[in-house]
Amino acid sequence: MNDSEKQQVVDLLNNIMEFELAGVVRYTHYSLMVFGYNRIPIVSWLKGNADESLIHAHKAGEMVTLLGGHPSLKVGPLLETHKHDIGDILRESLEHEKAALALYYKLLHLAEGKSVLLEEYARQMISEEELHLDAVDKMLRKPGETKPFHTD
Repeated sequence: MNDSEKQQVVDLLNNIMEFELAGVVRYTHYSLMVFGYNRIPIVSWLKGNADESLIHAHKAGEMVTLLGGHPSLKVGPLLETHKHDIGDILRESLEHEKAALALYYKLLHLAEGKSVLLEEYARQMISEEELHLDAVDKMLRKPGETKPFHTD
């Protein structure tokens, strides 16, 4: 990987780190806004997502320093929609997970044939993000539905 390619990867990894840190804030906020009978399991799930986003941010930062870069101190974009219905929260979560997945696919594309370590890291994160998408998709389905949820 030449210096220009390495810088592209470092910049993307910093973007990923910022995005995952925004996920920590997003999921923490969501966990505070859940009310009703199913609050406890949903809050637990949201807190788990916040914890996992922090782990993902840390992994991205480790990759930045491995490549000789400097980890960003920024947090990705945060948008307060003031929508706190569980369905709204889950639909917003679905969009967040799709955006994270796109970043990891971009990283895989940049790393292909240049770094097995970065390729494997990207693949692992893609796998985890696809599982997150699946979990949110299943939560958005009506009981008994087997077809994937669509946001069209």
